[in-house]
Amino acid sequence: MRALILPLVLFLAQPALAQRQSFAPRDEALANTDVIALRDRLRAAVAARDLDGLAAAACPDLSLSDDGPGGPDELRQMLTPSGTNPQSAVDNRWQVLAETLAAPGYFDAEGEFWMPYHWRIQLPARIDPTQAFFVNGENVNLRQAPDRGGDILTRVSFEVVLAAGFDPEAEYRAVILSDSTRGYLHRDYLTPMSGARAALVRSPGGIWQLCTFTTGR
Repeated sequence: MRALILPLVLFLAQPALAQRQSFAPRDEALANTDVIALRDRLRAAVAARDLDGLAAAACPDLSLSDDGPGGPDELRQMLTPSGTNPQSAVDNRWQVLAETLAAPGYFDAEGEFWMPYHWRIQLPARIDPTQAFFVNGENVNLRQAPDRGGDILTRVSFEVVLAAGFDPEAEYRAVILSDSTRGYLHRDYLTPMSGARAALVRSPGGIWQLCTFTTGR
């Protein structure tokens, strides 16, 4: 689970975020051919919008939300348009699932495989996860002003930053780095730390299955 993290990120649990640290993604799936095979199968099913194939690879108790019943049946409902489930919402879930399965992942202490990789980062309890973002790029320009012409203050690579305000329509978002530097980053490089994630789990019978998927909403 997320609380079981690498020692190198433990500095985030200190009273003050006084230093910057990069968490470059590394896909640990490459160490397990069974996980690679399942992930490839899931990716293909999502690309084809194959609900049967997707449901067949899911745990009987697939976790989808905190209050829903879960399981393959709820997964089908989530990904099927209806009177209460508009096509736009369904399309968004398919897209989020595709992006999540495309992300590099990691094995936690219990042997579960989680995506995306930055989900392993443990934030201090005093930080609201909805205000924290992962910079999903290398050498991303932190600008002094919220536009492409703003002076470049520094470059950011795979770091956790905090929102310094929120405008859902803004192309550049105000952020604070862990060393307290303030500036603006392009929204395309900011992934919510409370966002989508998925987990693949090996059953007692040795079969890997999709056992968690949440959009983070």
